[in-house]
Amino acid sequence: MPDLSNSLCYTNGLIPVIVQDAKTKQVLMSAYANEEAVSLTLSTGYAHYFSRSRNKLWKKGEESGHLQKVVNVLIDCDADCLLYLVEQKGCACHEGYVSCFFRTIDGKIILPRLKDPKDIYQK
Repeated sequence: MPDLSNSLCYTNGLIPVIVQDAKTKQVLMSAYANEEAVSLTLSTGYAHYFSRSRNKLWKKGEESGHLQKVVNVLIDCDADCLLYLVEQKGCACHEGYVSCFFRTIDGKIILPRLKDPKDIYQK
């Protein structure tokens, strides 16, 4: 099977990544990755992203311990979006929810908060 990672279509150096729990198929989060983040993800087996707000590479869980072990990486038909299937340790969301998609558009919280962010990020 050919390695398609070199033929990814980055926009302004980034590619969107959707993250899904490998077992439950619950969508956990979305993020962006640059070429280095994709390469690190593929070589280490743990999810790496590029933070647009901090303008730097980051490994998911580097501060919180809530790592994402990558089971598989899928590429969409246009090679301009990735899907990471992961085994999530702890919360995917920095606000303490298992998924970043924890509320409806009208603000109703639909998932339980697993951790207080103050307990996750004690810095």
